[in-house]
Amino acid sequence: MSEQVAGGPSSESVTADFWFDPLCPWAWMTSRWMLEVEKVRPVKVRWHVMSLSVLNEGRDDLPEQYKELLEKGWGPVRVVTAAQQLHGDDVVGPLYTAIGTRFHNRGEGATLEAVAAALEEVGLPASLLDYADKDTYDKELRASHKEGIDKVGQDVGTPVIAVPGADGEQIAFFGPVVTPAPQGEAAARLWDGTLLVASTPGFYEIKRTREKGPDFSNLA
Repeated sequence: MSEQVAGGPSSESVTADFWFDPLCPWAWMTSRWMLEVEKVRPVKVRWHVMSLSVLNEGRDDLPEQYKELLEKGWGPVRVVTAAQQLHGDDVVGPLYTAIGTRFHNRGEGATLEAVAAALEEVGLPASLLDYADKDTYDKELRASHKEGIDKVGQDVGTPVIAVPGADGEQIAFFGPVVTPAPQGEAAARLWDGTLLVASTPGFYEIKRTREKGPDFSNLA
């Protein structure tokens, strides 16, 4: 089937490229919504890594607690990148799911113990954990991060989603930021609406103040 042109519901298939950092609970929430979208729209998600640690390199204006979190953030995304380089693109989605479930749903936090358990769950070698503190695949990590962030600009974070546009160019956007992750028809409506506004020339932003944090209660 041919690629869907962004802008509304269609029976034609569309690939949605999704850039994530395993560290981010909001990206995790959006990723779970995208899995729901796959069930209710002819959409297939293609997963890519990006890194909040790369995005915020060299910034001195961040709170110390956030700096410490970003330092921890190198390990998980390096492991996912190594898994992709050594075992192929198809392992990225399942590994992200296994890591994110532990980090966020189960509240284990961004620990290497959680990453090790996730590797075991998806049948990947435990030796991949060794890449958490190595820069072996940082070139590939940075290239993937740059590919995503170049589509939306430096003043956003994760996730980034890109879909085909009517003129052959990709339409890309940060978000949506939503909690809890919509399911069923609600997921479909959000997808259709997001594509509609994102495909509007000159459209940049809809925003309101967040009144609550990520709600994982409807996630397995």
